[in-house]
Amino acid sequence: MELADIMVVVVYFLLVLGVGFLAVRKSNGNTVSGYFLAGRSMAWPAVRASLFVSNIGSEQFIGLAGSGAASGFAVAAWEVTALPLLQLLGWVFIPVYGVNTMPEYLSKRFGGRRLKVYFACLSLLLYLFTKLSVDIYAGALFIQESVGWNLYFSIIFLIAMTVLLTITGGLVAVIYTDSVQAILMISGALCLTGISLFKVGGLEGMKTKYMQASPNITAFLLSSPNLTYSESCHSHLQPNLNAFKILRGPTDPDLPWPGFLLGQIPASIWYLCTDQVIVQRVLAAKNIAHAKGSTIMAGFLKILTMFIIVIPGMISRIFFADELACISPEHCMEVCGSEAGCSNVVYPRLVMSVMPSGLRGLMMAVMIAALMSNLDSIFNSASTIFTLDINKMLRKRVSSRELVVVGRLFVVFMVIISMKTTPVIIEMQGRQMFYYIQEITDYLTPPIAALFLLGVLWHRCNETGAFCGGMVGFVLGSLRLILTFVYRQPHCDQPDERPAFKGEEI
Repeated sequence: MELADIMVVVVYFLLVLGVGFLAVRKSNGNTVSGYFLAGRSMAWPAVRASLFVSNIGSEQFIGLAGSGAASGFAVAAWEVTALPLLQLLGWVFIPVYGVNTMPEYLSKRFGGRRLKVYFACLSLLLYLFTKLSVDIYAGALFIQESVGWNLYFSIIFLIAMTVLLTITGGLVAVIYTDSVQAILMISGALCLTGISLFKVGGLEGMKTKYMQASPNITAFLLSSPNLTYSESCHSHLQPNLNAFKILRGPTDPDLPWPGFLLGQIPASIWYLCTDQVIVQRVLAAKNIAHAKGSTIMAGFLKILTMFIIVIPGMISRIFFADELACISPEHCMEVCGSEAGCSNVVYPRLVMSVMPSGLRGLMMAVMIAALMSNLDSIFNSASTIFTLDINKMLRKRVSSRELVVVGRLFVVFMVIISMKTTPVIIEMQGRQMFYYIQEITDYLTPPIAALFLLGVLWHRCNETGAFCGGMVGFVLGSLRLILTFVYRQPHCDQPDERPAFKGEEI
Protein backbone atom coordinates (compact mmCIF):
# COMPACT_ATOMS: atom_id res chain seq x y z
CA MET A 1 0.00 0.00 0.00
CA GLU A 2 1.21 3.48 -0.90
CA LEU A 3 0.77 6.82 0.84
CA ALA A 4 -2.51 7.57 -0.96
CA ASP A 5 -3.94 4.24 0.22
CA ILE A 6 -2.92 4.88 3.82
CA MET A 7 -4.47 8.35 3.73
CA VAL A 8 -7.79 6.92 2.51
CA VAL A 9 -7.83 4.40 5.37
CA VAL A 10 -7.01 7.12 7.92
CA VAL A 11 -9.84 9.33 6.60
CA TYR A 12 -12.20 6.36 6.85
CA PHE A 13 -11.31 5.76 10.50
CA LEU A 14 -11.73 9.43 11.36
CA LEU A 15 -15.11 9.53 9.62
CA VAL A 16 -16.47 6.39 11.29
CA LEU A 17 -15.20 7.34 14.72
CA GLY A 18 -16.65 10.84 14.32
CA VAL A 19 -20.07 9.51 13.33
CA GLY A 20 -19.91 6.91 16.09
CA PHE A 21 -19.15 9.38 18.85
CA LEU A 22 -21.82 11.79 17.59
CA ALA A 23 -24.26 8.90 17.86
CA VAL A 24 -22.99 8.18 21.39
CA ARG A 25 -23.82 11.73 22.42
CA LYS A 26 -27.27 11.47 20.86
CA SER A 27 -28.15 8.08 22.32
CA ASN A 28 -29.60 7.40 25.75
CA GLY A 29 -27.15 4.62 26.45
CA ASN A 30 -27.91 4.33 30.15
CA THR A 31 -31.37 2.83 29.63
CA VAL A 32 -32.19 -0.68 28.48
CA SER A 33 -34.28 0.49 25.51
CA GLY A 34 -31.72 3.13 24.54
CA TYR A 35 -28.68 0.86 24.73
CA PHE A 36 -30.09 -2.37 23.30
CA LEU A 37 -32.85 -1.15 20.93
CA ALA A 38 -31.85 2.46 20.10
CA GLY A 39 -35.00 3.70 21.84
CA ARG A 40 -37.08 2.16 19.00
CA SER A 41 -36.63 5.44 17.12
CA MET A 42 -34.78 4.50 13.90
CA ALA A 43 -36.09 5.49 10.45
CA TRP A 44 -36.18 2.94 7.64
CA PRO A 45 -33.11 4.18 5.66
CA ALA A 46 -30.86 3.68 8.69
CA VAL A 47 -32.40 0.31 9.53
CA ARG A 48 -32.07 -0.78 5.89
CA ALA A 49 -28.37 0.09 5.82
CA SER A 50 -27.73 -1.66 9.14
CA LEU A 51 -29.59 -4.77 7.94
CA PHE A 52 -27.46 -4.91 4.82
CA VAL A 53 -24.04 -4.45 6.40
CA SER A 54 -24.88 -6.67 9.38
CA ASN A 55 -25.43 -9.44 6.86
CA ILE A 56 -22.50 -8.61 4.56
CA GLY A 57 -19.41 -8.97 6.69
CA SER A 58 -15.81 -9.67 5.87
CA GLU A 59 -16.55 -13.40 5.81
CA GLN A 60 -19.01 -12.72 2.98
CA PHE A 61 -16.38 -10.89 0.92
CA ILE A 62 -13.81 -13.61 1.54
CA GLY A 63 -16.18 -16.59 1.52
CA LEU A 64 -18.56 -15.66 -1.31
CA ALA A 65 -15.70 -14.59 -3.57
CA GLY A 66 -13.79 -17.78 -2.80
CA SER A 67 -16.79 -19.98 -3.56
CA GLY A 68 -17.42 -18.00 -6.75
CA ALA A 69 -13.86 -18.67 -7.88
CA ALA A 70 -14.15 -22.36 -7.04
CA SER A 71 -17.59 -23.21 -8.40
CA GLY A 72 -19.26 -20.20 -10.03
CA PHE A 73 -22.67 -18.62 -9.52
CA ALA A 74 -24.15 -21.30 -7.24
CA VAL A 75 -23.28 -19.50 -4.00
CA ALA A 76 -25.40 -16.51 -5.11
CA ALA A 77 -28.52 -18.59 -4.38
CA TRP A 78 -28.27 -17.53 -0.73
CA GLU A 79 -28.37 -13.86 -1.70
CA VAL A 80 -31.26 -14.18 -4.18
CA THR A 81 -33.51 -16.01 -1.71
CA ALA A 82 -32.87 -13.31 0.91
CA LEU A 83 -35.25 -10.94 -0.92
CA PRO A 84 -38.46 -12.92 -0.25
CA LEU A 85 -37.33 -14.16 3.16
CA LEU A 86 -36.70 -10.62 4.43
CA GLN A 87 -40.30 -9.81 3.46
CA LEU A 88 -41.38 -12.76 5.57
CA LEU A 89 -39.61 -11.02 8.46
CA GLY A 90 -41.13 -7.61 7.84
CA TRP A 91 -44.69 -8.64 6.99
CA VAL A 92 -45.29 -11.81 9.02
CA PHE A 93 -42.94 -11.99 12.01
CA ILE A 94 -42.31 -8.40 13.12
CA PRO A 95 -46.03 -7.52 13.58
CA VAL A 96 -46.41 -10.34 16.13
CA TYR A 97 -43.07 -10.26 17.97
CA GLY A 98 -43.55 -7.33 20.37
CA VAL A 99 -40.47 -8.28 22.44
CA ASN A 100 -36.85 -7.24 22.95
CA THR A 101 -35.17 -10.58 22.15
CA MET A 102 -36.00 -13.73 20.22
CA PRO A 103 -35.63 -16.10 23.22
CA GLU A 104 -38.09 -13.83 25.01
CA TYR A 105 -40.61 -14.39 22.21
CA LEU A 106 -40.41 -18.17 22.59
CA SER A 107 -41.05 -17.82 26.32
CA LYS A 108 -43.94 -15.44 25.69
CA ARG A 109 -45.51 -17.61 22.98
CA PHE A 110 -45.11 -21.08 24.51
CA GLY A 111 -44.62 -20.38 28.21
CA GLY A 112 -41.96 -21.83 30.49
CA ARG A 113 -38.21 -21.28 30.40
CA ARG A 114 -36.83 -24.34 28.62
CA LEU A 115 -37.15 -23.03 25.08
CA LYS A 116 -35.87 -19.62 26.11
CA VAL A 117 -32.69 -21.02 27.69
CA TYR A 118 -32.12 -23.47 24.82
CA PHE A 119 -32.38 -20.83 22.11
CA ALA A 120 -30.33 -18.24 24.04
CA CYS A 121 -27.45 -20.67 24.61
CA LEU A 122 -27.57 -21.99 21.03
CA SER A 123 -27.53 -18.44 19.64
CA LEU A 124 -24.45 -17.50 21.66
CA LEU A 125 -22.61 -20.65 20.52
CA LEU A 126 -23.47 -20.00 16.88
CA TYR A 127 -22.27 -16.41 17.21
CA LEU A 128 -18.91 -17.67 18.42
CA PHE A 129 -18.29 -20.38 15.83
CA THR A 130 -20.07 -19.12 12.71
CA LYS A 131 -19.95 -15.35 13.08
CA LEU A 132 -17.35 -13.82 15.38
CA SER A 133 -14.44 -16.18 14.79
CA VAL A 134 -15.00 -16.38 11.04
CA ASP A 135 -15.46 -12.62 10.70
CA ILE A 136 -12.34 -11.85 12.69
CA TYR A 137 -10.26 -14.35 10.72
CA ALA A 138 -11.56 -13.13 7.35
CA GLY A 139 -10.84 -9.47 8.11
CA ALA A 140 -7.39 -10.25 9.49
CA LEU A 141 -6.64 -12.43 6.45
CA PHE A 142 -7.42 -9.53 4.12
CA ILE A 143 -5.12 -7.20 6.09
CA GLN A 144 -2.39 -9.83 6.16
CA GLU A 145 -2.61 -10.34 2.38
CA SER A 146 -2.73 -6.59 1.70
CA VAL A 147 -0.37 -5.02 4.21
CA GLY A 148 1.64 -7.96 5.50
CA TRP A 149 0.75 -7.47 9.16
CA ASN A 150 0.88 -10.39 11.54
CA LEU A 151 -2.48 -12.20 11.61
CA TYR A 152 -2.95 -11.94 15.38
CA PHE A 153 -1.88 -8.30 15.52
CA SER A 154 -4.51 -7.57 12.87
CA ILE A 155 -7.14 -9.38 14.95
CA ILE A 156 -6.37 -7.35 18.08
CA PHE A 157 -6.38 -4.06 16.16
CA LEU A 158 -9.74 -4.71 14.47
CA ILE A 159 -11.48 -5.87 17.64
CA ALA A 160 -10.24 -2.90 19.64
CA MET A 161 -11.71 -0.42 17.16
CA THR A 162 -15.05 -2.21 17.06
CA VAL A 163 -15.47 -2.69 20.80
CA LEU A 164 -14.75 0.99 21.45
CA LEU A 165 -17.89 2.04 19.58
CA THR A 166 -20.08 -0.89 20.61
CA ILE A 167 -19.56 -0.53 24.36
CA THR A 168 -19.92 3.23 24.49
CA GLY A 169 -22.84 3.83 22.13
CA GLY A 170 -24.97 0.70 22.03
CA LEU A 171 -27.29 0.05 19.09
CA VAL A 172 -27.59 3.75 18.15
CA ALA A 173 -23.86 3.99 17.44
CA VAL A 174 -23.97 0.64 15.63
CA ILE A 175 -26.79 1.70 13.29
CA TYR A 176 -25.39 5.16 12.51
CA THR A 177 -21.90 3.86 11.73
CA ASP A 178 -23.48 1.06 9.67
CA SER A 179 -25.19 3.70 7.51
CA VAL A 180 -21.84 5.29 6.64
CA GLN A 181 -20.18 1.95 6.09
CA ALA A 182 -22.96 0.73 3.77
CA ILE A 183 -22.28 3.61 1.35
CA LEU A 184 -18.56 2.93 1.49
CA MET A 185 -18.90 -0.84 1.00
CA ILE A 186 -21.23 -0.60 -2.00
CA SER A 187 -19.28 2.15 -3.78
CA GLY A 188 -15.88 0.51 -3.24
CA ALA A 189 -17.05 -2.96 -4.27
CA LEU A 190 -18.76 -1.58 -7.38
CA CYS A 191 -15.47 0.09 -8.36
CA LEU A 192 -13.67 -3.25 -8.08
CA THR A 193 -16.35 -5.02 -10.14
CA GLY A 194 -16.26 -2.37 -12.86
CA ILE A 195 -12.46 -2.36 -13.19
CA SER A 196 -12.27 -6.17 -13.12
CA LEU A 197 -14.96 -6.59 -15.78
CA PHE A 198 -13.24 -4.03 -17.99
CA LYS A 199 -9.97 -5.95 -17.76
CA VAL A 200 -11.55 -9.28 -18.79
CA GLY A 201 -13.72 -7.88 -21.59
CA GLY A 202 -17.11 -7.59 -19.89
CA LEU A 203 -19.53 -10.34 -18.91
CA GLU A 204 -19.06 -12.22 -22.20
CA GLY A 205 -15.30 -12.15 -21.81
CA MET A 206 -15.60 -13.35 -18.22
CA LYS A 207 -17.85 -16.23 -19.24
CA THR A 208 -15.45 -17.41 -21.93
CA LYS A 209 -12.23 -16.97 -19.94
CA TYR A 210 -13.58 -18.47 -16.72
CA MET A 211 -14.28 -21.78 -18.44
CA GLN A 212 -10.66 -21.78 -19.66
CA ALA A 213 -9.15 -20.88 -16.27
CA SER A 214 -7.21 -24.06 -15.46
CA PRO A 215 -3.66 -24.24 -14.10
CA ASN A 216 -0.79 -25.13 -16.41
CA ILE A 217 0.10 -28.47 -14.83
CA THR A 218 2.95 -29.26 -17.23
CA ALA A 219 4.73 -25.96 -16.57
CA PHE A 220 4.40 -26.47 -12.82
CA LEU A 221 5.88 -29.94 -12.89
CA LEU A 222 8.80 -28.80 -15.09
CA SER A 223 9.60 -25.80 -12.90
CA SER A 224 9.09 -27.65 -9.60
CA PRO A 225 10.00 -31.32 -10.06
CA ASN A 226 9.57 -31.97 -6.32
CA LEU A 227 5.85 -31.28 -6.51
CA THR A 228 3.60 -34.32 -6.70
CA TYR A 229 0.46 -34.44 -8.82
CA SER A 230 -2.33 -36.99 -8.73
CA GLU A 231 -4.77 -37.63 -11.55
CA SER A 232 -7.54 -37.63 -8.94
CA CYS A 233 -6.98 -33.87 -8.56
CA HIS A 234 -7.70 -33.21 -12.23
CA SER A 235 -11.45 -32.69 -11.93
CA HIS A 236 -10.87 -30.49 -8.88
CA LEU A 237 -8.71 -28.15 -10.96
CA GLN A 238 -11.11 -27.71 -13.87
CA PRO A 239 -13.88 -25.05 -13.88
CA ASN A 240 -17.32 -26.42 -13.07
CA LEU A 241 -19.33 -27.03 -16.25
CA ASN A 242 -22.39 -25.62 -14.45
CA ALA A 243 -20.52 -22.56 -13.21
CA PHE A 244 -23.06 -20.10 -14.63
CA LYS A 245 -26.09 -21.85 -13.13
CA ILE A 246 -27.41 -20.95 -9.70
CA LEU A 247 -29.63 -23.97 -8.99
CA ARG A 248 -28.11 -27.20 -10.26
CA GLY A 249 -29.06 -30.83 -10.74
CA PRO A 250 -29.91 -33.13 -7.81
CA THR A 251 -26.50 -34.87 -7.99
CA ASP A 252 -24.34 -31.74 -8.21
CA PRO A 253 -21.58 -31.90 -5.52
CA ASP A 254 -21.67 -28.15 -4.79
CA LEU A 255 -25.34 -27.12 -4.68
CA PRO A 256 -28.01 -29.67 -5.66
CA TRP A 257 -31.37 -27.94 -5.85
CA PRO A 258 -33.27 -30.40 -3.57
CA GLY A 259 -30.69 -29.92 -0.84
CA PHE A 260 -30.79 -26.15 -1.16
CA LEU A 261 -34.57 -25.80 -1.18
CA LEU A 262 -35.27 -28.38 1.54
CA GLY A 263 -32.18 -27.90 3.71
CA GLN A 264 -30.95 -24.37 3.24
CA ILE A 265 -34.26 -22.47 3.15
CA PRO A 266 -35.15 -23.40 6.77
CA ALA A 267 -31.70 -22.30 7.92
CA SER A 268 -32.12 -19.03 6.02
CA ILE A 269 -35.49 -18.49 7.72
CA TRP A 270 -33.71 -18.84 11.07
CA TYR A 271 -31.04 -16.35 10.11
CA LEU A 272 -33.15 -13.71 8.36
CA CYS A 273 -36.37 -13.96 10.40
CA THR A 274 -35.47 -15.16 13.91
CA ASP A 275 -31.78 -14.39 14.54
CA GLN A 276 -31.23 -11.60 17.04
CA VAL A 277 -28.54 -9.92 14.92
CA ILE A 278 -30.98 -9.28 12.06
CA VAL A 279 -34.25 -8.90 13.94
CA GLN A 280 -32.85 -6.47 16.52
CA ARG A 281 -32.28 -3.85 13.82
CA VAL A 282 -35.88 -4.09 12.64
CA LEU A 283 -37.16 -3.97 16.22
CA ALA A 284 -35.36 -0.62 16.55
CA ALA A 285 -37.56 0.93 13.82
CA LYS A 286 -39.91 3.66 15.01
CA ASN A 287 -43.04 1.83 13.75
CA ILE A 288 -44.24 -1.11 11.64
CA ALA A 289 -44.24 0.92 8.41
CA HIS A 290 -40.55 1.79 8.81
CA ALA A 291 -39.78 -1.84 9.67
CA LYS A 292 -41.45 -3.11 6.49
CA GLY A 293 -39.78 -0.46 4.35
CA SER A 294 -36.35 -1.42 5.68
CA THR A 295 -36.81 -5.12 4.83
CA ILE A 296 -37.98 -4.34 1.28
CA MET A 297 -34.95 -2.19 0.47
CA ALA A 298 -32.47 -4.45 2.28
CA GLY A 299 -33.74 -7.39 0.23
CA PHE A 300 -32.99 -5.61 -3.04
CA LEU A 301 -29.55 -4.58 -1.75
CA LYS A 302 -28.76 -8.23 -1.02
CA ILE A 303 -29.03 -9.05 -4.73
CA LEU A 304 -26.12 -6.65 -5.29
CA THR A 305 -23.75 -9.09 -3.63
CA MET A 306 -23.85 -11.35 -6.67
CA PHE A 307 -22.33 -8.51 -8.72
CA ILE A 308 -19.97 -6.97 -6.15
CA ILE A 309 -18.60 -10.16 -4.58
CA VAL A 310 -19.33 -13.37 -6.52
CA ILE A 311 -18.44 -12.04 -9.98
CA PRO A 312 -15.12 -10.50 -8.79
CA GLY A 313 -14.33 -13.87 -7.20
CA MET A 314 -14.87 -15.60 -10.53
CA ILE A 315 -12.71 -13.02 -12.30
CA SER A 316 -9.90 -13.61 -9.81
CA ARG A 317 -9.74 -17.23 -10.96
CA ILE A 318 -9.12 -15.95 -14.50
CA PHE A 319 -6.21 -13.78 -13.34
CA PHE A 320 -4.67 -16.25 -10.88
CA ALA A 321 -5.59 -19.70 -12.21
CA ASP A 322 -2.06 -21.02 -11.75
CA GLU A 323 -2.06 -20.04 -8.06
CA LEU A 324 -5.62 -20.35 -6.80
CA ALA A 325 -6.30 -23.67 -8.55
CA CYS A 326 -3.18 -25.17 -6.99
CA ILE A 327 -2.31 -28.63 -8.32
CA SER A 328 -1.48 -30.43 -5.06
CA PRO A 329 -1.57 -29.93 -1.26
CA GLU A 330 2.16 -29.09 -1.30
CA HIS A 331 1.61 -26.46 -3.97
CA CYS A 332 -1.36 -24.99 -2.06
CA MET A 333 0.81 -24.76 1.05
CA GLU A 334 3.38 -22.74 -0.91
CA VAL A 335 0.75 -20.40 -2.38
CA CYS A 336 -1.44 -19.60 0.63
CA GLY A 337 -0.26 -21.63 3.62
CA SER A 338 -3.08 -24.18 3.49
CA GLU A 339 -3.02 -27.73 2.13
CA ALA A 340 -6.77 -27.88 1.48
CA GLY A 341 -6.99 -25.02 -1.05
CA CYS A 342 -6.55 -21.30 -1.63
CA SER A 343 -10.06 -20.07 -2.38
CA ASN A 344 -10.08 -17.80 0.70
CA VAL A 345 -7.40 -15.45 -0.65
CA VAL A 346 -8.98 -14.65 -4.03
CA TYR A 347 -10.63 -11.36 -3.07
CA PRO A 348 -7.63 -9.64 -1.44
CA ARG A 349 -5.35 -10.74 -4.28
CA LEU A 350 -7.74 -9.33 -6.85
CA VAL A 351 -7.89 -6.01 -4.98
CA MET A 352 -4.11 -5.72 -4.78
CA SER A 353 -3.75 -6.69 -8.45
CA VAL A 354 -6.30 -4.55 -10.33
CA MET A 355 -6.98 -1.53 -8.12
CA PRO A 356 -4.81 1.59 -8.61
CA SER A 357 -3.21 3.54 -5.78
CA GLY A 358 -5.83 5.23 -3.63
CA LEU A 359 -8.55 2.79 -4.60
CA ARG A 360 -6.59 0.02 -2.90
CA GLY A 361 -6.93 2.04 0.28
CA LEU A 362 -10.64 2.41 -0.41
CA MET A 363 -10.99 -1.37 -0.64
CA MET A 364 -9.02 -1.77 2.56
CA ALA A 365 -11.53 0.58 4.17
CA VAL A 366 -14.37 -1.45 2.63
CA MET A 367 -13.10 -4.67 4.21
CA ILE A 368 -12.54 -3.01 7.57
CA ALA A 369 -16.04 -1.52 7.34
CA ALA A 370 -17.49 -4.95 6.55
CA LEU A 371 -15.73 -6.45 9.54
CA MET A 372 -16.54 -3.67 12.00
CA SER A 373 -20.19 -3.44 10.98
CA ASN A 374 -20.69 -7.18 11.39
CA LEU A 375 -18.74 -7.44 14.62
CA ASP A 376 -20.49 -4.53 16.32
CA SER A 377 -23.86 -6.01 15.37
CA ILE A 378 -22.94 -9.41 16.78
CA PHE A 379 -21.43 -8.00 19.97
CA ASN A 380 -24.51 -5.87 20.60
CA SER A 381 -26.97 -8.69 19.89
CA ALA A 382 -25.05 -11.26 21.96
CA SER A 383 -24.92 -8.90 24.93
CA THR A 384 -28.66 -8.22 24.51
CA ILE A 385 -29.51 -11.94 24.67
CA PHE A 386 -27.26 -12.58 27.66
CA THR A 387 -28.37 -9.52 29.59
CA LEU A 388 -32.12 -9.58 28.98
CA ASP A 389 -32.66 -13.34 28.81
CA ILE A 390 -30.06 -15.12 30.91
CA ASN A 391 -28.97 -12.48 33.43
CA LYS A 392 -32.52 -11.27 34.16
CA MET A 393 -33.61 -14.84 34.72
CA LEU A 394 -30.81 -15.41 37.24
CA ARG A 395 -31.25 -12.03 38.97
CA LYS A 396 -34.90 -11.14 39.40
CA ARG A 397 -34.45 -7.65 40.80
CA VAL A 398 -31.95 -5.66 38.80
CA SER A 399 -31.85 -1.98 37.86
CA SER A 400 -31.76 -0.63 34.32
CA ARG A 401 -28.30 0.80 34.88
CA GLU A 402 -26.97 -2.56 36.08
CA LEU A 403 -28.35 -4.29 32.98
CA VAL A 404 -26.48 -1.84 30.74
CA VAL A 405 -23.25 -2.42 32.69
CA VAL A 406 -23.68 -6.19 32.41
CA GLY A 407 -24.26 -5.82 28.67
CA ARG A 408 -21.03 -3.87 28.24
CA LEU A 409 -19.02 -6.34 30.32
CA PHE A 410 -20.41 -9.25 28.31
CA VAL A 411 -19.10 -7.63 25.13
CA VAL A 412 -15.60 -7.75 26.64
CA PHE A 413 -16.16 -11.40 27.57
CA MET A 414 -17.24 -12.24 24.01
CA VAL A 415 -14.13 -10.55 22.65
CA ILE A 416 -11.88 -12.74 24.80
CA ILE A 417 -13.70 -15.95 23.89
CA SER A 418 -13.80 -15.14 20.17
CA MET A 419 -10.05 -14.59 20.14
CA LYS A 420 -9.63 -18.03 21.70
CA THR A 421 -11.83 -19.71 19.08
CA THR A 422 -10.33 -17.96 16.06
CA PRO A 423 -7.44 -20.51 15.83
CA VAL A 424 -10.08 -23.18 15.12
CA ILE A 425 -11.05 -21.26 12.00
CA ILE A 426 -7.42 -20.70 11.05
CA GLU A 427 -6.90 -24.46 11.25
CA MET A 428 -9.78 -25.00 8.81
CA GLN A 429 -8.93 -22.09 6.54
CA GLY A 430 -8.42 -24.22 3.42
CA ARG A 431 -12.09 -25.07 3.16
CA GLN A 432 -14.44 -22.70 1.37
CA MET A 433 -15.29 -20.38 4.26
CA PHE A 434 -18.86 -19.64 3.23
CA TYR A 435 -19.71 -23.34 2.98
CA TYR A 436 -18.16 -23.93 6.42
CA ILE A 437 -20.56 -21.35 7.91
CA GLN A 438 -23.57 -22.81 6.13
CA GLU A 439 -22.61 -26.35 7.10
CA ILE A 440 -22.83 -25.62 10.83
CA THR A 441 -26.00 -23.52 10.65
CA ASP A 442 -27.78 -25.95 8.30
CA TYR A 443 -27.39 -28.79 10.79
CA LEU A 444 -28.39 -26.88 13.95
CA THR A 445 -30.89 -24.16 13.04
CA PRO A 446 -33.79 -25.70 11.01
CA PRO A 447 -35.55 -26.81 14.26
CA ILE A 448 -35.43 -23.19 15.43
CA ALA A 449 -37.03 -22.00 12.19
CA ALA A 450 -39.76 -24.63 12.67
CA LEU A 451 -40.42 -23.43 16.25
CA PHE A 452 -40.95 -19.84 15.14
CA LEU A 453 -43.00 -20.71 12.07
CA LEU A 454 -45.31 -22.98 14.06
CA GLY A 455 -45.48 -20.47 16.88
CA VAL A 456 -46.63 -17.72 14.54
CA LEU A 457 -48.81 -19.70 12.14
CA TRP A 458 -50.34 -22.49 14.27
CA HIS A 459 -52.00 -21.49 17.55
CA ARG A 460 -52.45 -25.12 18.71
CA CYS A 461 -48.69 -25.76 18.93
CA ASN A 462 -47.86 -26.07 22.66
CA GLU A 463 -44.70 -25.87 24.76
CA THR A 464 -44.24 -29.62 25.23
CA GLY A 465 -44.46 -30.37 21.52
CA ALA A 466 -42.21 -27.42 20.63
CA PHE A 467 -39.53 -28.40 23.16
CA CYS A 468 -39.52 -32.11 22.25
CA GLY A 469 -39.40 -31.33 18.53
CA GLY A 470 -36.60 -28.82 19.06
CA MET A 471 -34.54 -31.30 21.12
CA VAL A 472 -34.96 -34.13 18.60
CA GLY A 473 -33.90 -31.81 15.77
CA PHE A 474 -30.94 -30.52 17.79
CA VAL A 475 -29.69 -34.04 18.63
CA LEU A 476 -29.96 -35.23 15.02
CA GLY A 477 -28.28 -32.09 13.69
CA SER A 478 -25.49 -32.29 16.27
CA LEU A 479 -24.84 -35.94 15.43
CA ARG A 480 -24.59 -35.11 11.73
CA LEU A 481 -22.29 -32.17 12.48
CA ILE A 482 -19.99 -34.32 14.63
CA LEU A 483 -19.74 -36.94 11.89
CA THR A 484 -18.84 -34.19 9.41
CA PHE A 485 -15.90 -33.06 11.52
CA VAL A 486 -14.76 -36.57 12.46
CA TYR A 487 -14.83 -37.82 8.85
CA ARG A 488 -13.45 -34.78 7.07
CA GLN A 489 -13.23 -34.66 3.30
CA PRO A 490 -9.75 -35.82 2.23
CA HIS A 491 -7.44 -33.85 -0.03
CA CYS A 492 -7.80 -34.54 -3.73
CA ASP A 493 -4.63 -36.68 -3.82
CA GLN A 494 -5.79 -38.96 -1.00
CA PRO A 495 -8.31 -41.83 -1.12
CA ASP A 496 -11.76 -41.19 0.31
CA GLU A 497 -12.04 -43.71 3.15
CA ARG A 498 -15.09 -42.22 4.84
CA PRO A 499 -17.84 -44.76 5.63
CA ALA A 500 -20.80 -44.78 3.26
CA PHE A 501 -24.28 -46.29 3.39
CA LYS A 502 -24.91 -48.48 0.35
CA GLY A 503 -28.16 -50.23 -0.40
CA GLU A 504 -28.09 -53.90 -1.38
CA GLU A 505 -29.45 -54.99 -4.71
CA ILE A 506 -32.64 -57.03 -4.51
